[in-house]
Amino acid sequence: MAEQNPVPPQRWPYVLGCGFAMGAADVVPGVSGGTMAFILGIYGTLLEAVSGFDFELLGLLRRGAWAEAAERVHLGFLLPLLAGLFGSVLVLVRPITWLYGNQPALLFAFFFGLIVGSIVLIARHAHWGAAGLVAMVVGVAAALLLVTRTPVTMPHDPFTIFWSGAVAIMAMILPGVSGSFLLLVLGQYQYVMEGVKALDLATLVPFALGCATGLLLFVRLLSWLLKRWHGQTVALLMGFMAGSLWKIWPFRTVLESTTNAKGKLIVLRDALAAPPSGSAFALALLLMGLGVLLVLGLERIQERMGAAEMGG
Repeated sequence: MAEQNPVPPQRWPYVLGCGFAMGAADVVPGVSGGTMAFILGIYGTLLEAVSGFDFELLGLLRRGAWAEAAERVHLGFLLPLLAGLFGSVLVLVRPITWLYGNQPALLFAFFFGLIVGSIVLIARHAHWGAAGLVAMVVGVAAALLLVTRTPVTMPHDPFTIFWSGAVAIMAMILPGVSGSFLLLVLGQYQYVMEGVKALDLATLVPFALGCATGLLLFVRLLSWLLKRWHGQTVALLMGFMAGSLWKIWPFRTVLESTTNAKGKLIVLRDALAAPPSGSAFALALLLMGLGVLLVLGLERIQERMGAAEMGG
């Protein structure tokens, strides 16, 4: 059963902002909305809320037990989170895809700093033992295996879009594994982004249904792991985040590329490159530092908000 009143009304603006940050992250191939949820301190509540969508919820709805149903899925948390997430995707999809196409080093430098900062915070509070260290290594290896995959060419029929959405949403929930990048690997990223820009229901409906299906199935497993082996699961998730840094390193050399139907360059394979000299590296370093400081600042805000709620 979900805990009662997990998010008081005074925290709704914060949750709205968390959703906005998650949506912004999910638009960028290589960056995970799950990472943002982890950084922002709402990961556990998110899993608990989504886990509430089950047959017991249907029973509550059939009986007209609206208050219990809302409590089961943490509706006071989900509504502002989803409003922020979808609002972010609609508002930021154009500028972020422009940055991704024109200034990728600066965009990834900032997210690189965010992830490094969150890894430092998690490691600072870690007491895992040998099992946790093994789980972290497994997480790093799994993330590296995923982020070094070469994109494939696949059709854009509704069934393919459906299961691509299911796979992508599973990745979006995992910190460090990017749903957008997996869409890129599956050859669906550009197609889905164009569908979002054009509000094309023929693309958005099967994609949304796939996301919903994947979310409901995968979140239960992850919630169970966190309750049964919390320390080891957190170590695994941190490993995913650490492994994803390979893909998010802002300076890269293109090894293989192609162009889509609109003549836009699509990178198929790339490799790490040394930082350039001069102002470009200085600006990227500044953005990395800003990302780290933002994470540390968010931790302070969460601590103060928690202290205020305890005092109130």
